[in-house]
Amino acid sequence: MSIELLATSIADRAYDRIRADIVFGRLAPGGRLRLDRLAKDYGASVSTVREILSRLSSEGLVIAEGQRGFQVTPVSPEGLQDVASMRLLLESYALPLSFAAGDLEWEGRVVAAHYKLAVMERRMMVDETAGMELWKRYDREFHQTLIEACGSQTVLDLYGGVFDQYLRYQMVAVVFRGEIAAEEHRLLLDCALTRNAERACEVLGRHVNGCVDYTLNSGALR
Repeated sequence: MSIELLATSIADRAYDRIRADIVFGRLAPGGRLRLDRLAKDYGASVSTVREILSRLSSEGLVIAEGQRGFQVTPVSPEGLQDVASMRLLLESYALPLSFAAGDLEWEGRVVAAHYKLAVMERRMMVDETAGMELWKRYDREFHQTLIEACGSQTVLDLYGGVFDQYLRYQMVAVVFRGEIAAEEHRLLLDCALTRNAERACEVLGRHVNGCVDYTLNSGALR
């Protein structure tokens, strides 16, 4: 591997790890991000870490404060409502397009994604601490798969970034609504297989708004 490719590989791995640690709450909201410490922890140079944090700043996950450095973007009730509204807007737009264009292979991916999510939800109902991060990964995969046949890569890219911001709030607030959310996921699966986009958007609205209300009522973002 050439020096250039090696440097790119190191930078990409460090970016993926730092981004995941922010999204899954391992780097706490509002926390200061020291370049020297991150360089040591993630095995990259200080200049590479600075470039990564600048990139994450453009994604809304990090705040650049000029000479004061960087910090993880804080969370707030208003921030959750804003991100949830954008998620709902994009997903509600993409669902009918995806349902209309999805083929048998797409149906199979939707069923498989829901199966993994449902297994984790059943485990979480027994013990909420059992695999929370894996549960959210499967949650993301299911919703992404539902809209992946929409035909617009721009929408999918935007949605992926917005969903990760939404997911960060869920991880920080430790949001799990149990059987209510599991039933909403089952309904979304049924809607996908019957191509009932209108019903799916209805269920999705309850699903997202219910999660927001649950989180705000819990007081976890105060």
